[in-house]
Amino acid sequence: MVLSVLLNLIYPPPPSVVITAMSVVSFLSLSHAGWMEIRGKNMQYSKMKDAQKNIIDDDTKKKKRNTKKKGKVVPSKVGMTVLYAPAFLVGLSSFILFPLGDFRFNLLRSAVTAHFFKRVFEVLFVHKFSGWMDVETMTTISLSYSSFSAIAIYNQHLTQSLPEPAIDLKYIGIPMFLVGICGNFYHHYLLSKLRTKGDKQYKIPQSGLFSLVICPHYLFEILGFFAISCISQTLYAFSFTMGSIFYLMGRSYATRKWYESKFEDFPKDVKALIPYIF
Repeated sequence: MVLSVLLNLIYPPPPSVVITAMSVVSFLSLSHAGWMEIRGKNMQYSKMKDAQKNIIDDDTKKKKRNTKKKGKVVPSKVGMTVLYAPAFLVGLSSFILFPLGDFRFNLLRSAVTAHFFKRVFEVLFVHKFSGWMDVETMTTISLSYSSFSAIAIYNQHLTQSLPEPAIDLKYIGIPMFLVGICGNFYHHYLLSKLRTKGDKQYKIPQSGLFSLVICPHYLFEILGFFAISCISQTLYAFSFTMGSIFYLMGRSYATRKWYESKFEDFPKDVKALIPYIF
């Protein structure tokens, strides 16, 4: 029954061992990363940078400087740009490499390119940074996003000669993507307004859906990735999205724990990701 429904929702996997393998690898690696977040083994960026080691204390600033000199960290703004720029350029270059395409293919690569363009735009003009990013983390996430962009687009290119899925989800995916990308941007903007120029202190966000969950930007990011999957309707896109959901659940759980450790007055009724539930 479940298999029958799935076959009506997705294209058959393309005759590519690499893409099929990457569908499995993406799901498993992202899910494992989410489990590591829950266990306290956090990806080293944003407020979780060395959270378990507390190297942001004054007593360890010298250690941070030494680490910087060894080339193991980069300024957060540089690191975050490297996270998203390659994936955006992959999406952009697909319009040159594949000048012709059907409606679904053009829709998919437009959504992927727009998603990562927004992230680059936010890094350059919205977010406020004060710390450093681990180079290994930067490289890992950048490769993950750029490979997703490349594989999702190329996979979609291969489906153009195949029959459409029996149940068409792309017209559901379009408005869902717009809600996801706008909601994500709005809550990133609210986060940026918490800091004034030169301010390095974290505050508890309260506007928008922050009154219900501490990571509404992750919630809308999940919505955006799920929308891309609906537009694509390929096994790879859904596999990456499901893995991303598990990762962002773990990351939001770790973020909530971080806020609880930093603020004694953190509201207990504010969940991690899903209002009233999780």
